[in-house]
Amino acid sequence: MLMTQSPDPSVALHQRLDHFLDVLPQLKHGPLMVQALETVLNMAEEDLDRLDWKILTAALQDLEQGFQVFHRYRHIRKISIFGSSRLPPDSPAYQMAVDFARCVTQQGFMVMTGAGGGIMEAGNQGAGAEKSFGLNIQLPFEQDSNPFIAGDEKLIDFKYFFTRKLFFLRETDAIALFPGGFGTQDEAFECLTLSQTGKSPPVPVVLIDPPGTYYWQDWNAYIHKHLIAGGLISEDDHRLYTITDNLETACAAISGFYQVYHSSRYVGDRLVMRLNQELSDSDVKWLNQEFTDILLRDQIRKSGALPEELDHQEPQPQQVEDETEHLPRLVFYFNQRDHGRLSQMIATINQMGDTNQTLYHPERK
Repeated sequence: MLMTQSPDPSVALHQRLDHFLDVLPQLKHGPLMVQALETVLNMAEEDLDRLDWKILTAALQDLEQGFQVFHRYRHIRKISIFGSSRLPPDSPAYQMAVDFARCVTQQGFMVMTGAGGGIMEAGNQGAGAEKSFGLNIQLPFEQDSNPFIAGDEKLIDFKYFFTRKLFFLRETDAIALFPGGFGTQDEAFECLTLSQTGKSPPVPVVLIDPPGTYYWQDWNAYIHKHLIAGGLISEDDHRLYTITDNLETACAAISGFYQVYHSSRYVGDRLVMRLNQELSDSDVKWLNQEFTDILLRDQIRKSGALPEELDHQEPQPQQVEDETEHLPRLVFYFNQRDHGRLSQMIATINQMGDTNQTLYHPERK
């Protein structure tokens, strides 16, 4: 009896690499792929440990599955819901998280949770599997995915916290935090740090207390007493978040954020703010008067899409091609420091638009 030999994996890999290099010049994002390959080759020439390669491989596998899952849903805005995994279904915070997730998905958003129990389970329950993502983390003592997202194609199992957190923050368009432990506090401070330093685009951050409780109010008192009063953060940084115990207020804080404001990006040293509708000249004049303190020079000016934005070879935040060419813009030299004031400016802009216009969908990118 003849034994059939298994194909040599190195031969198959060599064939795939040869084919890839042949077609690379024609690929849309070929230059970025070349950079990625060069990085791996540079590492291969170093005397790295086996553990280094295991970390790299596992991280790349986390990234691969995350990119594949989210790619089909990039056009829909998503909300990350964080909170304790230990709260039972009969707790007020759990039920409020169910109602909140149901509210925002009815508005057209999708929901992302950590796929575990407690507030995460409540979020997936309220949204339903069809409008949910679960970003699970592999832990030795927990956590199995909750029954409302288990088995769904949008459930992702991550090996590392840092790759999991990357997708939470990269894909999200809003953040809702319910009471929780160290993990919830970590997410709150990381989100605010990224917003405060401009490392993430402006997004609404809503801290939700069940009625009659003061978890986030007490947290906010600490922020004002020790961080703001001590000069450790800017006095306007508290504008980066909203605290409420009202469900309607929480939902409105998110949908209202995208009422007129759509998104923003930097083109060189200019901040380009895309809008769902054009502002009047008088509105822009008023913005220049009220927010001159956050400008490095010149003025806030109305504009169409800049030439650099139409270059699809240049990576853009969240989406490479986000089909925003038709949207009106505000362009200005932001000082990249006063992000609390920038959030205040966005809130002001959202009050300026024509509320009778229905040509946009806040939940659509």
